[in-house]
Amino acid sequence: MESKKPAEITFSSFQKLICDMYSRKDIERGVDGTFMWLMEEIGELSSALRSGSKEELEGEFADVIAWLTTIANVKGIDLTESLMKKYGSGCPGCGQLICTCPDSEKP
Repeated sequence: MESKKPAEITFSSFQKLICDMYSRKDIERGVDGTFMWLMEEIGELSSALRSGSKEELEGEFADVIAWLTTIANVKGIDLTESLMKKYGSGCPGCGQLICTCPDSEKP
């Protein structure tokens, strides 16, 4: 059954889209194999950050997000819920909506 293309992509709708498109392959590949694909895409993003065009950067950012989403799907993690828990009330370090953590700390 073909799904309707979303008019707007949210984390939730994107996670479902990736699940609908790839879940069978992703589950068979497992977390370890999928993680290796994510690392390859991060390497490609690194190269694009150094010398890529805007179009290349857009594609590599999208690929990294897609593979990260795939791992979340395989592990049963709802990304929207996770993001809201961690960042929905502000910076996890200082609790402010505009981070006031010292620059020497990882917020």
